[in-house]
Amino acid sequence: MVEIEIDGKKVEVQEGSMVMDAANKLGTYIPHFCYHKKLSIAANCRMCLVEVEKAPKPLPACATPVTPGMIVRSHSEKAITAQKGVMEFLLINHPLDCPICDQGGECQLQDLAVGYGGSSSRYEEEKRVVVPKDVGPLISMQEMSRCIHCTRCVRFGQEIAGVMEFGMLNRGEHSEITSFVGKTVDSELSGNMIDLCPVGALTSKPFRYSARTWELSRRKSVSPHDSLGANLIVQVKAGKVMRVLPLENEDVNECWISDKDRFAYEALNSEDRLAAPMIKQDGKWQETDWQTALEYVAHGLRNIRHEHGADAIAALATPNSTLEELSLLGKLVRGIGSENIDFRLRQSDASLDSSIKPWLGMSINEFAALKRAFVIGSFLRKDHPLLAARLRLAVKGGASLSILHATDDDLLMPVANKMIKAPSDWLAALGEVIVAVAEARGVTAPAGFEGVAASAEAKQIAASLLSGEPKAVLLGNAVLQHPEAAKLHAAAQWIAQNTDARFGFLTEAANTVGGYLANALPGANGANAVQMFEQPRKAYLLLNAEPELDTFNPQAARAALNQADMVVVMSAFKHGADFADVMLPITPFSETSGTFVNCEGRAQSFNGTVKPLGDARPGWKVLRVLGNLLELDGFDYDASETIRNEIIGANAPAEANLQPRLNNIGKALPQAVKAASAGALERVADVPIYATDAIVRRSEPLQQTRDGAEPKAWLSADLAAKLGVAAGDQVKVVQGSGSAVLAAAIDKTLPVNVVRVAAGHPSTAGLGAMFGPISVEKA
Repeated sequence: MVEIEIDGKKVEVQEGSMVMDAANKLGTYIPHFCYHKKLSIAANCRMCLVEVEKAPKPLPACATPVTPGMIVRSHSEKAITAQKGVMEFLLINHPLDCPICDQGGECQLQDLAVGYGGSSSRYEEEKRVVVPKDVGPLISMQEMSRCIHCTRCVRFGQEIAGVMEFGMLNRGEHSEITSFVGKTVDSELSGNMIDLCPVGALTSKPFRYSARTWELSRRKSVSPHDSLGANLIVQVKAGKVMRVLPLENEDVNECWISDKDRFAYEALNSEDRLAAPMIKQDGKWQETDWQTALEYVAHGLRNIRHEHGADAIAALATPNSTLEELSLLGKLVRGIGSENIDFRLRQSDASLDSSIKPWLGMSINEFAALKRAFVIGSFLRKDHPLLAARLRLAVKGGASLSILHATDDDLLMPVANKMIKAPSDWLAALGEVIVAVAEARGVTAPAGFEGVAASAEAKQIAASLLSGEPKAVLLGNAVLQHPEAAKLHAAAQWIAQNTDARFGFLTEAANTVGGYLANALPGANGANAVQMFEQPRKAYLLLNAEPELDTFNPQAARAALNQADMVVVMSAFKHGADFADVMLPITPFSETSGTFVNCEGRAQSFNGTVKPLGDARPGWKVLRVLGNLLELDGFDYDASETIRNEIIGANAPAEANLQPRLNNIGKALPQAVKAASAGALERVADVPIYATDAIVRRSEPLQQTRDGAEPKAWLSADLAAKLGVAAGDQVKVVQGSGSAVLAAAIDKTLPVNVVRVAAGHPSTAGLGAMFGPISVEKA
């Protein structure tokens, strides 16, 4: 440690730290623009000049290493004169448009100009003008004349997002920040550049000119989208969500959020919102009041139970529903006498050990410190944008990443070892890794693996897992969606246990872990989500679920819903008009209180940020009243906290740690299978980042991005040549009784017999299962 003195106060910091770090530790503010604690040092704004004793001239605090006994003065006459000189230069070309600037009121330049700027300018020449640029639907670059060249946006792209989408052109006063010629900004983390910009050069396109920062009230919330549970600040004006920003939490999302978390709020005010209960009568939809709608539902459920038995009633929820909603839905269905409830809508393998309650297997900070990781079946960047960013930093710091997947997507980080195999060959590939681990450690492989030979890639993955600490074997969304999920789990578990690695799941949605804790799962005789559609029921209760987009097999789901006597849609949006009988408007995350449990088992409770729209009501309240109308016991809650306390425990803190109640370890033993030679065509389905749940699917700006575009049918180069198809040609994709005509795209890294077609999108909703046989022909 090195001791230095700043403004008469002594402080000890690590050797190699900068003066700025020492000042931050002391709580001494040194003005700055280009410095940011999460980014590398650029030292190009010079605003942080300070006086260092014995130095001939002021030095930048962000780039001056500390030395023992150093004496720094940040507010001496010499320092302030230097800082004022820099500010004068920064303001020379800056336009005087604060009154209309979106950044006004939260602008670093504005704040510091008050303290360090002159009252008038000595500069009388013409100011430089920078041509506006169009970089896509999320970031506005209409006022680049305001840019002060701090390069925070450039460094963020390179260092955190992993892709350099902005750079600086030219020199001197002709310098400007721009994207590559004619390119848009497509990173899934791009919105953070808006937050990082210390002036109004980069602003939010959807929010542009819609409110002033001092008119907004700020409320805390939690992201309802991916499994990280990013902490949010929701900004509200006149009862409407106007903007969403990150709330800093070092243990969860640091100071970043993904574009999905940031821009999905646009859907909360969309035309598609359901604002009053509706009942279908003689094929026509009519608005009604809550009492009538709920009595109609209760009456219908009683009739179906009376005529067909309780087993004819099924309930499905999405894992983006709150802990409280999932708990009450389970309680309601069981109260009626049915065991058919599930929230794992995209999971297809029923044989997975019921004692497993999947979670990350470690804290997010431990995940960020991994030195070796083996990720199986994950579209990592799009499924978990912020976890991928943490892993990217770990790999930059020397960690080694190995993957097994059906597609070789660019993860924007170096991947040490890859096994790119058709989904049907994943089990055989893991078998090879098991044999390689057994050979390397000199232990006996499990029974049945005697004839399996390890490939070179399998040996490299085994060697990697046996070489460093800490390490983990992680299962992605595609593993749980895979028809052989239980066998893949058993094989991965053996590899983790025999390499002393942590073992975990990169869980799918905001409350996947919470769904297990709320026990929104089929009972001993209950049907799971896939079975509920394969053996159709008479009544379906859908909580936030859009079965044609959210399920493993949308074809089977549609067929089952079309034949049902009663389908009750509980949703914030109008959907299912052709198969539903009742639509009940329940509130999205911004209008209700509730709890999400993220992938590390952290329960995070939140309150509503705005009043419910129209007649919409929180889902837990609707289920509570429905329970009362059905005269069921235990439905006398007056607050969502009471339900939360019942599940988590009355004395649990607002951010309870539920890791002890979760478990990734099953009892099944790995099974050996031979790798099949590339046979029939099979599908691998990703769920695009902006198609994961009802809210993001309705966010206009997100749907206009490259990731929001209509899915293509990705073919291997061999298959495209065989079909005589070039990129951009129309192909007909057939699965079961449904088909879709899509544009073809060619991916040279895809296994020969794999066709990649996204799920979760209306254009592919007519197709069948996410994994399985598929046929393709030229349209």
